[in-house]
Amino acid sequence: MDLWISKSLTMLVAIALLFIASGCEKLDNPLNPEVDSVQNNNPLPDEEAIPQEEKIKIGFSMDTLEEERWLRDRDLFKSAVESLGAEVEILAANGDDALQVLQAETLISQGVDLLVIVPHNAEAAATIVKKAHLAGIKVLSYDRLIKNADIDLYVSFDNERVGELQAESITKLVPKGKYVYIGGADTDNNAHLFKKGVFNILQPLIDKGDIKVVYDQWTKNWLPSNAYANMQEALDANGGKVDAVIAANDATAGMAIQAMIEAGIAGGIPVAGQDAELAAAQRIVEGTQTMTVYKPIPTLAEEAAKLAVAMARGEYIDTSRKVNNGKVEVPSVLLSPIAVNKLNIEETVIADGFHLEEEVYQGNNR
Repeated sequence: MDLWISKSLTMLVAIALLFIASGCEKLDNPLNPEVDSVQNNNPLPDEEAIPQEEKIKIGFSMDTLEEERWLRDRDLFKSAVESLGAEVEILAANGDDALQVLQAETLISQGVDLLVIVPHNAEAAATIVKKAHLAGIKVLSYDRLIKNADIDLYVSFDNERVGELQAESITKLVPKGKYVYIGGADTDNNAHLFKKGVFNILQPLIDKGDIKVVYDQWTKNWLPSNAYANMQEALDANGGKVDAVIAANDATAGMAIQAMIEAGIAGGIPVAGQDAELAAAQRIVEGTQTMTVYKPIPTLAEEAAKLAVAMARGEYIDTSRKVNNGKVEVPSVLLSPIAVNKLNIEETVIADGFHLEEEVYQGNNR
């Protein structure tokens, strides 16, 4: 009996040792299929499995790309937004109110994080703002103020000051005489601000009887052809005898000058424009245009891009200025414009790289 118990215990110990050895072998063996099975059921996340933060997307609804100035805005704004790690979708309506609304609706339906608008019609664009806000999208008004709408931010130059700079420059040269004013588009709030600035300076001289504005007309849709017709009308109405011309931008100034060339009086009558377009800079050094107003577009585009991306990320924008748009006091960032003439053209638009020296002078003597 004792022998049988002894043998039984020996067998049990042997069996136990066999199981222990087998278990250790499975744990130590990296190729064990059971271990592989556990590892396969719980894979480590790879880079593709980690959710990536989606890029901020800015929608840019532009009035037009038919002028040199707005091509610059588009390219500079796009570059600035992308340098901040965001992306931008740009659509231009080329002066068509209904198309601009439709394009803005497209950007809204694409789920942009913020909408930037250069309105063709300051009043009509209020519809876009309402649609964007209904979709939970904030709106930044770029360079031109949208009227009668709850826009979230306005970024531009001090456009009233633009008009003042024009009038200050011309009245120094012509303190008395007959003035022609060629305005911009009546639908553009900036055109009204330019004109207000001009008449801030002219009105006291008008009241004194020193200056008489013999022609004052808007230029429908900012079209240069309409400005040309306006200037022809001004010359016809005054027997070709006027003393100074202030135009709401360089494109309208250029066509006013064309009408004056045809009348044989260009170069002898001071002409003001604004935007510092290349053609205007060339006319200044040639002597047919007296001055322009330089609004450093890179500064505007970069500032607007920075603010747009920050707003899209939900950051608070602290502004000290507000502009009334007929409905609300709009938080605003207003940059300073610069008067440019033949004396300072090299230290402004050329020094900034806005235009190349050889392009401005075209072989003409400085």
